[in-house]
Amino acid sequence: MFILRLNKSGMPQAWITPEEAAKHYAQERVLFELGETKKVMLGGWNHQGLQSRLELSSIIACDGKVINTQGKISLCNRYLFRRDNYICLYCGQKFKPSKLTRDHIMPTSRGGRDCWTNVATACNRCNCHKAARTPEEANMALIAVPFTPNIYERFYLMNRRILADQMAFLGSHFSRNQSWLSLAG
Repeated sequence: MFILRLNKSGMPQAWITPEEAAKHYAQERVLFELGETKKVMLGGWNHQGLQSRLELSSIIACDGKVINTQGKISLCNRYLFRRDNYICLYCGQKFKPSKLTRDHIMPTSRGGRDCWTNVATACNRCNCHKAARTPEEANMALIAVPFTPNIYERFYLMNRRILADQMAFLGSHFSRNQSWLSLAG
């Protein structure tokens, strides 16, 4: 289980381990907690035979240094396929990652850039059929509009084991106008 660390204004900063979270609790740097999921960490025993116990929330906001997480989100196939929910954006079928490819909507051979808004997840068959053509030239319509993930979507893409309360928090900040949200359901 990873814990989502926020800054004092509620912006995601990092996925941290329970041990890192315990350090923030011990240093009294946790400003507020969100989420219903708790991780219990047990410590040592005192002279009265009582064991120390620390309950960690799945989402914590901490005081301290604010990390600039507004920067560029690296474009890699792992994040791309997850953004598109492992669905070929041409035929609409779901595939294992090993059967997917990165398709450049405007082919790089024709000046297209390798950026979030110019790439889509495609199965091998559709990518080969489209080849170095635009979707219009290949008569292949996209079923969703490619987009650059925002900071909350970035944290979703970074972690494959997100707890329900963490997903609810992140999802409440997802871009509402993105057609990919209907694919994830």
